[in-house]
Amino acid sequence: MSKRDYYEVLGVEKGASADDLKKAYRKLAMQYHPDRNQGDKAAEQKFKEINEAYDVLKDEQKRGAYDRFGHAAFENGRGPGAGAAGGFDFGSGFADIFDEMFGEFMGRGGRGAQANNRGADLRYNLEITLEEAFQGTTTQVRVPTSVMCDSCGGSGAEKGSQPITCPTCNGAGKVRAQQGFFTIERTCPGCGGAGRVIKDPCRACGGQGRVRKEKTLQVNIPAGVEDGTRIRLAGEGEAGLRGGSPGDLYIFLAIAPHRFFQRDGANLHCRVPIPMTTAALGGTIEVPTVEGTRAKITVTPGTQSGHQFRLKGKGMTVLRSPARGDMYIQVVVETPVNLTKKQQELLKEFEKAGQEGHHPESEGFFAKVKELWADLKD
Repeated sequence: MSKRDYYEVLGVEKGASADDLKKAYRKLAMQYHPDRNQGDKAAEQKFKEINEAYDVLKDEQKRGAYDRFGHAAFENGRGPGAGAAGGFDFGSGFADIFDEMFGEFMGRGGRGAQANNRGADLRYNLEITLEEAFQGTTTQVRVPTSVMCDSCGGSGAEKGSQPITCPTCNGAGKVRAQQGFFTIERTCPGCGGAGRVIKDPCRACGGQGRVRKEKTLQVNIPAGVEDGTRIRLAGEGEAGLRGGSPGDLYIFLAIAPHRFFQRDGANLHCRVPIPMTTAALGGTIEVPTVEGTRAKITVTPGTQSGHQFRLKGKGMTVLRSPARGDMYIQVVVETPVNLTKKQQELLKEFEKAGQEGHHPESEGFFAKVKELWADLKD
């Protein structure tokens, strides 16, 4: 029976990149791995075929030869992994990606044990004001967590005693087991990969080497942070198990809504109501700024509702930069209410004395309406 095309075996195009080959191989190898298909001869054969294809295509020289001559390039003993059973070295392709697939239960060199003993990362949600985000601040947070046990110094063993060599793995921290065609090294179940077991556990922490405690930490918040910013405090998470490395603490910032300002990146927006007379005649208004001062704005005569004034450099601080954004003031012309009889008479007088050109927007609008009605009549 002739061999299938290697690219077809992996389900990739002929010009596939090394990353695409690796992804395709990893997916198929996980699917047809003997541990997941025990007793399935078809899956076992498929797994061999996948490994043989990847062993050739992952190597530039072998791939080049295969692209030119096909399977004939590896005939007469020149095949991939020549000398292995079936002309194929089982471990050559699989070894490149083996740790990625089975890293969760591998114990190579004790790395798996260290990862298992590492303390958990923690998350803390912290709300700050817009002013604090503008100028930066330092605050304290109280975090319930696990800290190193003072009684045993994190070892987990009672004072005066020491952990002993694990009898299961003889201190290696890992055990070997036969899995199909090859030998797998797993983290020792007896000691969790530490290589030692505690015969006399510490009474204060129950042998874990850590105890529950609330910890107070100081957090420096730089100026210019935005909503959702994450601050990492390395080593401030939970203490590791029996002397393992601690996790990290992540502070997630939320900026509380402001009563005046709306933030858009480094810019600030603010709506300010102004009297009708100020909008018509012009004048000066004062507006608050995020740094706590006041800024004056000159309103030009005839200012319409919705007009924006820009105050350059009066917005938010830019993170890790001396620059600042701008502040945009949107004026809203306020219609007077609760008028006295005299005020009503004065407004009526103003309306009678009015001339064209006083209300350009409304005059233009109604002129277009008249044109529309005229067109409909025609």
